[in-house]
Amino acid sequence: LGISGTFNFMIVFQAEHNILMHPFHMLGVAGVFGGSLFSAMHGSLVTSSLIRETTENESANAGYKFGQEEETYNIVAAHGYFGRLIFQYASFNNSRSLHFFLAAWPVVGIWFTALGISTMAFNLNGFNFNQSVVDSQGRVINTWADIINRANLGMEVMHERNAHNFPLDLAAVEAPVVNG
Repeated sequence: LGISGTFNFMIVFQAEHNILMHPFHMLGVAGVFGGSLFSAMHGSLVTSSLIRETTENESANAGYKFGQEEETYNIVAAHGYFGRLIFQYASFNNSRSLHFFLAAWPVVGIWFTALGISTMAFNLNGFNFNQSVVDSQGRVINTWADIINRANLGMEVMHERNAHNFPLDLAAVEAPVVNG
């Protein structure tokens, strides 16, 4: 398939199923992007609160051994800083629950994405937010969802065969013999 085939599949899938407006796809995006954001924040907090085991003349990495029992960073300091940065209850003070959350968030998001693709395999598009927003007189209030729906129609038309307006001799599998 390659890159071109992958993007072709994504565009055709969007045109036929409107996956961007499906709640499971939205949860999957939140899971993957949220997981990367949480991991980056965690790495930054750990790096900022490492417990130095070496002198200034040695590498900071020399003070740690693989599989050591002692903690390498001060979770109380990281918890205190992050609690003040966002709010107190957004921060974990238990290392195991924190690392479980870091692992579980993207996994659950990918599960929702798989559920979304699976529902599309059976053409169950009922979860999609396809309806336009209307005012009290019944007039459509244009939203980004309407623009996506219009783009889906365009992509679907572009994906159809050009059998009706394309010359049949050019549409043939083999080129016709010109010089006999």
